[in-house]
Amino acid sequence: MLLFILAYLGGVLTIVSPCILPVLPFVFARAGQPFLRSTLPLLVGMAATFAAVATLAAFGGGWAVTANEYGRYAAMALLAVFGIILLFPSLSDRLTRPLVSLGARLSQSADRASRNGGSTIVASLLLGVATGLLWAPCAGPVLGLILTGAALQGASVGTTLLLLAYALGAATSLALALLIGGRVYQAMKQSLGIGEWLRRGVGVAVLVAVVAIAMGLDTGLLTQASLASTASLEQNLIDRFHAQDPNKPSSVVMKSDGGAMMSATNTAMMNAKPDGAAGNGSMTAATAQKPAVTQLPVEGPVPPFDGAVQWLNSPPLTATGLKGKVVLVDFWTYSCINCLRAIPYVEAWAQKYKDQGLVVIGVHAPEFAFEKNVDNVKKAIADLGITYPVAIDNNYAIWRAFDNEYWPAHYFIDAQGQVRHHHFGEGDYDQSERVIQQLLAEAGKSNVASDIVNVKATGAEAASNEADVQSPETYVGYLRSQNFVDDAGTVNDASHDYAAATPKLNEWGLAGNWTVGPQEATSNSADSRLYYRFHARDLHLVLGPSADGKPVRFQITVDGKPPGDGHGVDTDANGNGVVTGQKLYQLVRASGPVSDHTFEIKFLDPGAQAYAFTFG
Repeated sequence: MLLFILAYLGGVLTIVSPCILPVLPFVFARAGQPFLRSTLPLLVGMAATFAAVATLAAFGGGWAVTANEYGRYAAMALLAVFGIILLFPSLSDRLTRPLVSLGARLSQSADRASRNGGSTIVASLLLGVATGLLWAPCAGPVLGLILTGAALQGASVGTTLLLLAYALGAATSLALALLIGGRVYQAMKQSLGIGEWLRRGVGVAVLVAVVAIAMGLDTGLLTQASLASTASLEQNLIDRFHAQDPNKPSSVVMKSDGGAMMSATNTAMMNAKPDGAAGNGSMTAATAQKPAVTQLPVEGPVPPFDGAVQWLNSPPLTATGLKGKVVLVDFWTYSCINCLRAIPYVEAWAQKYKDQGLVVIGVHAPEFAFEKNVDNVKKAIADLGITYPVAIDNNYAIWRAFDNEYWPAHYFIDAQGQVRHHHFGEGDYDQSERVIQQLLAEAGKSNVASDIVNVKATGAEAASNEADVQSPETYVGYLRSQNFVDDAGTVNDASHDYAAATPKLNEWGLAGNWTVGPQEATSNSADSRLYYRFHARDLHLVLGPSADGKPVRFQITVDGKPPGDGHGVDTDANGNGVVTGQKLYQLVRASGPVSDHTFEIKFLDPGAQAYAFTFG
């Protein structure tokens, strides 16, 4: 219930958001009509349509995005006709196209029914449906919380109800604005006697709004011109209503240290991390001392592996077919630095114990959209030298079956098909290997090795220097960003020129022309820059090339100078590098004492996509 209230209040705040402005002319066009028979159906149609389209968006399927885009085109055409009829009523008889005729009938039938004392419900409801297709509220923390949680945990009736609560909150604000504004509107008509001109003015406003939406100005120019920002208000609501818990995400932008964590018991964002999973700080409960290896309680039967969209390095595996084998399940995603640092150990165990009955299964559950691309995963598997089976869990079916919440997460399953142990995040590798040895011994395997693997990982896979890490994982996309150097935040979903500023520790900023999207920021011109004030030995950045796949050259500096011996594996001593694919790039590995430094990356070509900073 608490989350539904939060969603509703987040929707209420939409009225002071710039993205609602293009919708207002369509709503005010119904001013003067009976509220219950005209205005209310319009708002209900808007809310229901938005909830339906947003539910499709939560599925994350490309077909849904395409369907939504076509729906927007149709709605823009319909409402453009509505505006033309308001502006030039005499033209309605001359329009013969089906879509135009539909728009004319909707508008004229509503007006005619109102004049005759009849019902305008159906016409107003249809206009509300069309308007709802155009409505694109700013994706602040509340809406981002709902959509991301839904995408990760799976679409459900609860997801739709949350989105409907959000939409109803916005509809409530619009209703209040219409009741107040409608009285002013009617008073102007009665006192000035310019009803026809007002009608035409509304028609012009409708057409201008349609053009603004078609050109993307509803989330661009309006955002820049607006003096109202709801993100901080929504975030305060989240912080107020969601109790703080070190092992649960308390807000859309909350971070701790370690790999990514997602809650399977509520629709929350994937940002809170246990230590070891992102390797960026002090120990939390997720990496506290585990029970002794001799104490391995039965945690439950192994869930099914159904739902993987594809298997790599192996034909599909089943829980039933694995009976008699000791199984290690590793949840990972290839741009996660914590997963990358754990993989050398997982691969070493797979090789060492495969002849004694151990089966390792990597479950690749993507964090970013590009990680759903199977070709990207195949390349990562080859680059990382992964030989064990990998299940592509793009729909989070296996993730949900295990009720998992973390990257990386390791589940240890005995030969009877029972989960006997788990570990979340990096570290504790010796104990994890002892668990494998004990489960193999319980399965009747003789001569099980008692020594521990000696892993010497290099590059981004090398262990984090946790004692010196004082910077958290930081996302650049606006859905989960925090600590932007400018308190006003980023300009979302629109090209914008940013001026450089002086960041404090753990603040980041942009310089040059950028478009900040939900998951990433895209540089629109050569010499655009991204900077961060950090304290760590290693700095990594998840990057992608331009949308057309062309490589993007870059140069980095540390405190205004080339990195020299402190460069990472993806740069040289002069700071030069190239973004060739969507992955994590190690850009800095300090060679001396760790202290505060200002990192800057300048993209020499346009189109670079920046997703997230991680440290080690």
